[in-house]
Amino acid sequence: ETGKYGSLQTIADILKLLQKELITPSSADKILFRVAPIVIFVAVFTGFAVIPWAKDFIPADTHTGLFFIMAIISIDALGILMAGWGSNNKYSLLGSMRAIAQMVSYEIPVGLSLIAVVMLTQTLNLNEIAIGQGILTHGSIKFFGFWEVNEIGGLFAWNIFQAPHLIITYIIFFIATLAECNRAPFDIPEAESELVGGFHTEYGGIQFAFIFLAEYAMMFLVSMLGVVLFLGAWNTPLPNIGAIRLADWTTGLVWGIFWTLAKSLFIVGIQMWIRWTLPRLRADQLMSLCWKVLTPLAFLCMAISAIWRILVIA
Repeated sequence: ETGKYGSLQTIADILKLLQKELITPSSADKILFRVAPIVIFVAVFTGFAVIPWAKDFIPADTHTGLFFIMAIISIDALGILMAGWGSNNKYSLLGSMRAIAQMVSYEIPVGLSLIAVVMLTQTLNLNEIAIGQGILTHGSIKFFGFWEVNEIGGLFAWNIFQAPHLIITYIIFFIATLAECNRAPFDIPEAESELVGGFHTEYGGIQFAFIFLAEYAMMFLVSMLGVVLFLGAWNTPLPNIGAIRLADWTTGLVWGIFWTLAKSLFIVGIQMWIRWTLPRLRADQLMSLCWKVLTPLAFLCMAISAIWRILVIA
């Protein structure tokens, strides 16, 4: 370990990888091979530009933030394909083909679950979605559609509790985004026992660091997106209880950043716990889960959102 309790280990690993020689296989497509890690890295980290960290702390406050983040995440798949094809290695190519099939398939339940939320919030602006889940909202917030909680705030105002089916929607979103990140139990693109290292088998040095940084950043990005859409974003989970104004006291710029980070890291912790707990799925099980379970359920949640919008909210 480097530093106390391994606190400097990440920095030491980065410095080690920076000093390593960049080796390009003689049979590789040199342009694709060298550009792919940059495409993967930039695609993932650009997604953070539209994520609201607090009410007044958002790098790019755009009205199409949700659309932008889904589009930019899709570019990650192109980078993975470039890495697999450019390496001219059978294991890399098989790993990239598995990754593309998995990511494209699971984008469908992810997209449908996002539509289910957008139908209720009526906006693609992530900051407006965040504001609508706490005491700073200008609209009406009803716990499961019936109990007015504008003044109470806290977790009662989060989107996940504004309609019963949104709990199922978030579970679909969580499982599908876990698969999009190629994390266990959906890590067949990197199955060491079959494919050595998957699409990044031939990479070393800083190129390897770019790919792995992007993978872990993707975990954090989808966790933050789930927090913004379903779990109150930067809004406090503590409600106002009579004269005890917990929501009022724990709302603000610093508190907002704290709550966003705390919730997102909690979700990342669950992702890591799942990796340590569950075995890897087979390819047929992975695709069956997507097309036979998650996609029909996501369609159902989207239909319920439309009905809920017309009969309850309207």
